[in-house]
Amino acid sequence: MTARAFALTYDYLCPFARIANETVVGALRTGAEWQVTFLPFSLAEAHIDDGAPSVWDRDFDEEGMRGVRALAWSLAVRETFPDSFLDFHLELFSARHDRAADVDSLDTLPRVATTAGLDPDAIAAVVATGKPLAALADEHTNAVDRWSVFGVPTFIAGDEAVFVRF
Repeated sequence: MTARAFALTYDYLCPFARIANETVVGALRTGAEWQVTFLPFSLAEAHIDDGAPSVWDRDFDEEGMRGVRALAWSLAVRETFPDSFLDFHLELFSARHDRAADVDSLDTLPRVATTAGLDPDAIAAVVATGKPLAALADEHTNAVDRWSVFGVPTFIAGDEAVFVRF
């Protein structure tokens, strides 16, 4: 049997995205034969005012950037430490939704990384290159342009996409 391939969008701010992502990760960890691409989608970018600069063109600490630094860290982990991505991914959702932590905080992100068995300095160094933010811009923009994604969680398979609210 061929593994089912699909993508699933996420932003750590959304409790519905948490439910979907935790469910998919749980299924993967119990043997689901799926090829899943975890696709970041910035709710901050989706909600910018007309004419305002994109979140890709702002500093992480500017107003209107909630969730963007967390997404950049997740992409640094996904691309550089892929074997640890699922642990980091779930731990960051847990930090936000179980402990009400600020997922963009430079106190929270290193703690999450350490809990997931990662070196936070190594992740911060990758984020500092700008590559994760550029990847976020590309992946978010592609999701909007190709599948008309407007929120999280959205499941994407082939040319079809469906937004789901749990």
